[in-house]
Amino acid sequence: MVRSLGIDPGTGSFDLVLIEGDRVLWEKSIPTIEVARNPSVLLDSIREAGQVDIIVGPSGYGSPIICNDEIVDPGKYALHVLLLSRREDIEEGVKRGEIGIMVYKAIVDVVVDFWREKLPVCYIPSVILLPTIPLYRKINKIDMGTADKLAVTALAVYDQARRLGISYGEVDFILVEMGFGYNAVIRVVNGVVVDGLGGTLTPNGFLTVGSLDGEAVVMGRYWSRSDVFYGGVSSICKTTSIEEALEKRREDELCSEAFKSMYYGIVRNIHALIGTTGKPCEIILSGRLTRYDEIYSEIKEYLEEIAPVAKLQGLRNARISKEAGQGYALIGEGLLNGFFKDLIEHMKIREARGTVLDYMFHPRLSKVKEELRDILKESVKPSIWSRIL
Repeated sequence: MVRSLGIDPGTGSFDLVLIEGDRVLWEKSIPTIEVARNPSVLLDSIREAGQVDIIVGPSGYGSPIICNDEIVDPGKYALHVLLLSRREDIEEGVKRGEIGIMVYKAIVDVVVDFWREKLPVCYIPSVILLPTIPLYRKINKIDMGTADKLAVTALAVYDQARRLGISYGEVDFILVEMGFGYNAVIRVVNGVVVDGLGGTLTPNGFLTVGSLDGEAVVMGRYWSRSDVFYGGVSSICKTTSIEEALEKRREDELCSEAFKSMYYGIVRNIHALIGTTGKPCEIILSGRLTRYDEIYSEIKEYLEEIAPVAKLQGLRNARISKEAGQGYALIGEGLLNGFFKDLIEHMKIREARGTVLDYMFHPRLSKVKEELRDILKESVKPSIWSRIL
């Protein structure tokens, strides 16, 4: 049987999950700050996991399926394609000790290390690259759900099919993923992704400000890569600790309103998706924030007025790993024609094409849009980019 290792690069932790079939064999969670300071801890953990047939690595904003032996410049691929960033963005953020940027640094470092070690690593798409989403829904969007959100969605498709005893083609839900950094709301109809709103298209999450009024962008004038990690609940409550924010809101009205604003934004996004894709069979909740009973019960109360609410159960034997790590492993297992082969084929994950900037049409982005395609060509073998672009 296929042994697949998934690596989820969360804002708070890197989760490693080894699966065989639909069963978790081994899992580990490492603080992201530790990986950023010493990437070798991730390599040590991979060795600890034992024999693996495929590793699905941290994929950021995503690319079509690309594996290590197809990459010629891992640093450029990680920095520009997976993270849509510049080296100076990361260096400046690290100097300021910004928690969100630590994830970016960690991803670049480990992608390069994986390539040097010639590990069997592959990288996966984000939601916008899927062919199952109509073109008109992609226009002027980038983040319809990053690669980790797609991983969770794949896990949720399997989860609902298993729970309800239905085929993948009958699966129907809206996924609400509430992470430490970003939220996402993703629509699945007939077992495939048809629409989605990722972290910077949803209103404020715990860390991120999310979508911004265009007037605010103009007024701010100069923005850095790390600015996306401010303006959310944590900025309003003045703490990056979820526990402290939950405690503080009991006496701080503005902090309390920040949580309500986050919930309201999710509800509004769900209604927006329902307006164009119909009412779902159920709403599935997942993510780090939903592991807090207070947050889970509160958002559930809001959402139960819309549709039945279920919590993502995950794979057998999973205990500490987040859903995204399990989803990464699931996709890898399916790519090697294992237990989840039919799921990966049904969701058309192999058929992802292009770059995440392909659907932006603002003249300010025309140059960077072309540059990203050129960088992708420079980062992988010619036989690969001719297939995926």
